[in-house]
Amino acid sequence: MGSNNKKEFDYSAEAIEEVLNSILNDMGGVFNIKSDDIPNIDLYMDQVLSFLDEKLEYTQRTERDSEERVFTKTMINNYAKNDLLPPPVKKKYSKNHIMTLIFIYYFKNFLSINDVRTLIGPITDKYFGNEDNNGLDSVYDGILELGEERIGHLKEDILDKYKASKEAYDGDDSDSEYLKLFMFMSLLSYDVFIKKMLIEQIVDELRNLEGDAESSNKKEKSNKKK
Repeated sequence: MGSNNKKEFDYSAEAIEEVLNSILNDMGGVFNIKSDDIPNIDLYMDQVLSFLDEKLEYTQRTERDSEERVFTKTMINNYAKNDLLPPPVKKKYSKNHIMTLIFIYYFKNFLSINDVRTLIGPITDKYFGNEDNNGLDSVYDGILELGEERIGHLKEDILDKYKASKEAYDGDDSDSEYLKLFMFMSLLSYDVFIKKMLIEQIVDELRNLEGDAESSNKKEKSNKKK
């Protein structure tokens, strides 16, 4: 693969392994925002934005606008208007709001907002604002705890894909190194694609069940009027 006088990316196994190990070492940070780390007092919008920017900055790509934020005021206002996020009380957001926004942040990276609403709606309906032991924080921390337990398995799976891609082509020239890299990216992408399809089909089923329930309620009300 010719360079065309451009600086070539280092596709060597050593360079890729260095990047991979760096990412794997940071993977535990995905679960670094425990419910106890979230302020237990209501916050104004600017305070919410600052908190989430600080806590979720590690998830952002390095090549981005320095002014780009994890969330914006417009985004959060739209979530509330479209029943994705319960509205603030006197322009203040609770701990439950912040946990819900963190859920939204991760889901919206690979699901449509409509899908996120379908998926998260039953959780906020039942657990949002619930102050007993079955509140949203118990659901939130339960997911983080289970996720942390799976980090080791996830690392092993990624390393297995990387090893398989390294062994897929012979040779140490730039073409072979790039093909190995492309194979690795393809394996990761295929895995993401399959999981995304599974999530979307489950969300579609949930939406269908929700529609059936609404139709049944309307029919029941109609029969009562007769």
